[in-house]
Amino acid sequence: MNNRENNILIGQIDYTNVWPVFHHFSPETLSQKVNMVAEVPALLNRRMLEGTLDMSPISSFAYGVGYERFLLLPGMSVSARNAVNSILLFSRKPLEEVVNGRIALTNTSATSVNLLKIIVEKAYGGAPEYWDSAPDLEAMMESSDAALLIGDHAIRASWQDHGYIVTDLGEIWKKWTGYGMTFAVWTVQRTFAEQHGEFLSEVTSAFLKSKQLSLWDLEPLVHRALKEIGGTASYWRHYFSNLCYDFGDEQQAGLALYFKYAYEIGLLKAEVPLNIWSENKLTRVKE
Repeated sequence: MNNRENNILIGQIDYTNVWPVFHHFSPETLSQKVNMVAEVPALLNRRMLEGTLDMSPISSFAYGVGYERFLLLPGMSVSARNAVNSILLFSRKPLEEVVNGRIALTNTSATSVNLLKIIVEKAYGGAPEYWDSAPDLEAMMESSDAALLIGDHAIRASWQDHGYIVTDLGEIWKKWTGYGMTFAVWTVQRTFAEQHGEFLSEVTSAFLKSKQLSLWDLEPLVHRALKEIGGTASYWRHYFSNLCYDFGDEQQAGLALYFKYAYEIGLLKAEVPLNIWSENKLTRVKE
């Protein structure tokens, strides 16, 4: 892993749902030189697991895979209290009628793919045929009963007049478990945290301040989304205010349940504790 102080690498998910944490984050104001790496979750997941990023938001499932080498940064996530509006299954028939059919999976995120598998298997008793695809709804549906899209691809597809039934996985998870779903978490390599505790505290504080400023005034994010993606101001105000960017007890309990189910159906090889970094360098472990 590259831990040189003049080349600290921080990942940045290239989706609107993380904008609040990054919008007011200014790497150039930090006490050490930082290079930002903006990519889709799947690539950031891989780089954190390979050790070629020092810290990054990653898919929650990727933390489950690499928890032994990662610590979670406190106070930050991309979570949904209920519907998430950007983790969507498109289908010709209701979900209960496609759980034994053919389902196309986006190749851009592990958490949402495995959330769908958990819901299908644990909540509906289904055993579909899955296949991976680039996030192109019409191409996915050509030979599928349903297709999963996430992030901005899901948002754009939800605006189209395609006639498909749209199922929000955040909403399904909430109805089934009573918990909101945490889709992404902020992680740091344990080795980096051990060697750069003071700087990590500075970075964490900067992220938390950005989150706070964004949620105090959503209008800059709304205007940016209108310019870059389209839609309406009311849609984006609802979208950003509907998401939860905290990582408190409720989010941790929902994520712990997700990991429990993922382990039970063989998606993870071990039970996953939530190891959260703290400024006093003690790791709080939540089973």
